[in-house]
Amino acid sequence: MKTPAFTYLRVSGKGQIDGDGFKRQQDTIARYAKANRIEIIREFRDEGVSGTAEALDRPGLTDLFVAIKANGVRLVLVENATRVARDLMVSEIILAEFRNLDVKVVSADGGVDLTLGNDDPTGKLVRQILSAVSEWEKCLIVQKLRASRLRIRRTKGRCEGRKPYGTTAEEKAVIEKIVAWRKDRKSYAEIASDLNAEGIPTRMGSETKWHPTQVQRVVARLVPSTKSSPSK
Repeated sequence: MKTPAFTYLRVSGKGQIDGDGFKRQQDTIARYAKANRIEIIREFRDEGVSGTAEALDRPGLTDLFVAIKANGVRLVLVENATRVARDLMVSEIILAEFRNLDVKVVSADGGVDLTLGNDDPTGKLVRQILSAVSEWEKCLIVQKLRASRLRIRRTKGRCEGRKPYGTTAEEKAVIEKIVAWRKDRKSYAEIASDLNAEGIPTRMGSETKWHPTQVQRVVARLVPSTKSSPSK
């Protein structure tokens, strides 16, 4: 019999939402689940949410806590400790809430139980070391990216990031559909559902479904004043 589990995914930068961040996390978790006879019941995610944000500032994490309190699932899989939080204090607060609910949070990239009790010195040390190493790695990555951008600016005079959705002919056609549906007063959720029903892929490919928030961001780039919720 397989152990039921929820998964939690998070990317901090808005530019990562259409990148490979979610796919990488899904793949890592799926491999761990398969190797340990775990059945993934439902996925929760936060898009463009900082790792220093408190739990109440994360819609996906809040929904996860609500779901946990409503059923018997007592295992949550994350890619690694940084998906819970990058700030050590925030991480300890969130993990303490999971412990209070008798829920185990496991990092799929190493099989480490992140929710070992505070009375376990080894467990606490492991969590602190993981957080410290992750923060160190983040600093190294930031330094390398900054150095790369400087080199590109010196040689080419510019350094562009990922281009917004709508730069290709196929994506422009999708945007035209979205704009037409919005003129018909369809909600972001309805548009996302229609896009998925027509099999229109996101930048992540056909395996990743459209989400109302993604549709809202596409529209917001066209109409900067758009501030309505994803369901409207």
